Amino acid sequence: MYRLVFFLISLWLLVSSAQAASTSAPEELKDLYFGETLYYAFQEEWFDAIARLDTELALHHGLDQPELDSLYVHVGLAEFAVGDFELAYRMHQRAGRAITAVINGNVAEEIRNEAIFRLAKIYFQKNQPVNSQHVLDRISGSVPEVIRDDLIFLRSQVHMATGRFDEAVTLLLELENTQSLEGFTGYNLAIALLMAGQDKEGHRYLDLNGKIRSKKPATLAIKDKSNLVIGDILLGKNNFLGAKEVLDRVRLEGPFSNRALLGSGWADASMEHFEQALIPWSLLLERQITDLAVQEALLAVPYAYGKLGVYSKAALLYGSALKSFGEEVDKLETSIKSIREGKFLRALVREELKQDDNWVVKLREIPETPETYYLLDLMASHDFQESLKNYLDLEQLRRKLENWNGDLDAFEEIIEKRRTYYQPLLPEIDTKFRLLDSQMRLRLEQRERIDKRLQTVLIAPRPDYLATADERTSRERIIQLEQTLSADTAAVSDQVTSRIRRLHGVLDWNIHTGYDQRLTEAYQNLHDLNQVIETLQQQYNSFVRIRQAATQSYQGYNKSIRRQRIRITAATEQLTTLMARQGHMLEVLAVSELTRRRDRLEEFQVKARFAMADSFDRATRTQGQKRIEQ
Repeated sequence: MYRLVFFLISLWLLVSSAQAASTSAPEELKDLYFGETLYYAFQEEWFDAIARLDTELALHHGLDQPELDSLYVHVGLAEFAVGDFELAYRMHQRAGRAITAVINGNVAEEIRNEAIFRLAKIYFQKNQPVNSQHVLDRISGSVPEVIRDDLIFLRSQVHMATGRFDEAVTLLLELENTQSLEGFTGYNLAIALLMAGQDKEGHRYLDLNGKIRSKKPATLAIKDKSNLVIGDILLGKNNFLGAKEVLDRVRLEGPFSNRALLGSGWADASMEHFEQALIPWSLLLERQITDLAVQEALLAVPYAYGKLGVYSKAALLYGSALKSFGEEVDKLETSIKSIREGKFLRALVREELKQDDNWVVKLREIPETPETYYLLDLMASHDFQESLKNYLDLEQLRRKLENWNGDLDAFEEIIEKRRTYYQPLLPEIDTKFRLLDSQMRLRLEQRERIDKRLQTVLIAPRPDYLATADERTSRERIIQLEQTLSADTAAVSDQVTSRIRRLHGVLDWNIHTGYDQRLTEAYQNLHDLNQVIETLQQQYNSFVRIRQAATQSYQGYNKSIRRQRIRITAATEQLTTLMARQGHMLEVLAVSELTRRRDRLEEFQVKARFAMADSFDRATRTQGQKRIEQ
């Protein structure tokens, strides 16, 4: 019994500590994407945190020069954080690999030891204490102050789980005055001493733990647990007075108050102080009837009245208990039917419940859900909690896949709207583009030709290359006149010939004398032309980019979207199968628990019927005896 109690308490401590990832934000954040990851982690949105951090690390490691990336200064923390987040998300295998990589990497001694501590905690959570011990043996050198006490406590728990109780006692004695573990150290120390055969010392530490003064809810709860355990031990040893004294120290409003009140009453009843036993038992009758201790008190109170000789009241109370048991059996039957119809699972995934810390109890307020007060003990157990978390995680993934599928629909709608808008515009735009393209080609060819001529002129001057259009026209006309005159057989006057030569000479004179000025202007014009061509080139490139952006905004997405839909569909099918299996497991656990409680109530009904009949017989005989005596 002690080992089971210890194991549940220790697992609760480890799971609660694992759920709050210890990765903290750096003092100066250099990478906004890493900051976004931490934001989701601090909101306990582990899936989003892991997905973003995995992506960021993959991009970082794929760079040619990762030292230029803003994540570079945080990469050590990020590598550690990914394992921390996966541990919080209960991805034990991946978390183990990530933390192992940190352990084997070139990291500081304190970081390495903290990683080893976390890996050991993973193994202990998975109920592998031997592997946890092997990992803990690798710790050496300096240990971070923040985990020092937790490390000792983990070592003690591993020793207890492997049956090395004497070594666990030695370690737990080091933590006696540790405030962060107040109450839990004493409780585990007492259990370790009891399992090591040191009953006297174990009882002493349980007694000391039951007298702790504290305002912390967790410490007060473990204090009540200590008193309840030692009270049960003393009851088993028939030390009823000592048991009552200890059980009366349990708070009336604590989680163990019902069992303590029931035990206190049985301690009085065992000493035949039935009137005193009625005090705690009567208090129990005012509480929630779904509690095991309250149901037992329904039989204990009339039993006490019967022992006091008040048989008529005992008979009435037995009848009332029988009625209450019958009502509860009907509730349980309805609850079992409700669970088998799937209403329990549908209630578990309601989002509005998650906003309340007491959401498990709030389930009973939802129509057509099972009587969850009967499931409180089950739902507080480690196995059920792990199964429930897995189911809720699967449900979260299902919703994400559903949202992603909806996102793809939205993408397709956006793409279709873009296609509808751009496609009618493109033919006209393409026509203008072809015109611009032909102009560009013409201007480029002209520019190249002019540039080549100017380069040639620099080597061998050619004034005729710099003639204006009018001069070229005039020269062509003069040449044409000369050819006409030379072909004409009629006599041509010398005056006409002289004038033609004079015109030719004037034209050549102007061209040659203005050569330097024209060459300068030609280079200036070429420079201006280059600027015009550059502007045209920018317009051309801008058009190409805009047109590509327009077409790429609705082309080429079909295969990618289809591929993603296939992946989402395959994941959804696999997820549906896993959810069905996990949900069935939860339903089986819940139905088994309710069936066990129903069978117990049916046993109580049988006892109540016989006891009621016996009480009626005794009451009748007593009344008859009184009439005879009168």
